[in-house]
Amino acid sequence: MSSRNLIAAVAVAIAVSMSATVVPSGQESGDAAPDTVRFLYYDSIYADELPDSNDVDLLPEYVGFGEGEKFVFSVQYGIVSAGEASLEIRNIALIDSAACYRVVSNARTNGVFSAFFKVRDRFESYIDTTHLYSLRYEKHIREGKFKRDEVVEFDQRKHLAKYADHEVPIAPRTQDVLSALYYARTLPLEVGQSISVANHTDGKNYPLVIKVLGKETVTVDAGTFDCFVVEPVLRGPAVFTQKGRLTVWLTDDRYKMPVLMKSKVVIGSVSAVLKEYKLADKYDK
Repeated sequence: MSSRNLIAAVAVAIAVSMSATVVPSGQESGDAAPDTVRFLYYDSIYADELPDSNDVDLLPEYVGFGEGEKFVFSVQYGIVSAGEASLEIRNIALIDSAACYRVVSNARTNGVFSAFFKVRDRFESYIDTTHLYSLRYEKHIREGKFKRDEVVEFDQRKHLAKYADHEVPIAPRTQDVLSALYYARTLPLEVGQSISVANHTDGKNYPLVIKVLGKETVTVDAGTFDCFVVEPVLRGPAVFTQKGRLTVWLTDDRYKMPVLMKSKVVIGSVSAVLKEYKLADKYDK
């Protein structure tokens, strides 16, 4: 992983994208895959194995997040503090009359790291509050001299991802990398299980496989939590050269908060460690 992605890696560990491992289809990263693969969303690659994409049973029974929820992480390169990242549901927005969770993720290097490589990244996802799929995804990247702004509109009725200058067909109920994390937080996780979710990233469609590796109790700045340990893996063609492995610790409760994220890099590892949080307004009583 290049130095340009050092802090962004964990910013999108939160977003489950830039740090998610991309491997050739049919291969696995790290340990052997769990025995059970459960497909939650329609994906054309596995069309013969998946349920009807309109199956109402795909909607979760419980959603443990909402407007006002916020997580603040310390971003660390090994034992060195490199910056801070945040993830929050800032407000409820409307897209074509559909109510959406507006999820905002920010990442910034601290003064020491900014002296030789400054990062100021922002990612946004607009998640339909009823169906929990993406309707809009934004990237606003500022890393050193590199700058990129991109907006993708997801037309879930016509099954299109719409960019400024082109459109890409997508599977029904496709997620972006941020909305996939929030959808995963609504699932009844089981150790040894893998879950596949249709995902669209950087103009391409890939199944995002969420592997539930086990359970652990972890202590971070925000407290001690019993957690599920999960690994998100983006399966794509072998032309991808992105390396690294992302592991996420989600609390074993109704909120499934991300409290720790680790991504291996060429030398060492980058981590996002939860240092403070606020539950959604409807739960923070």
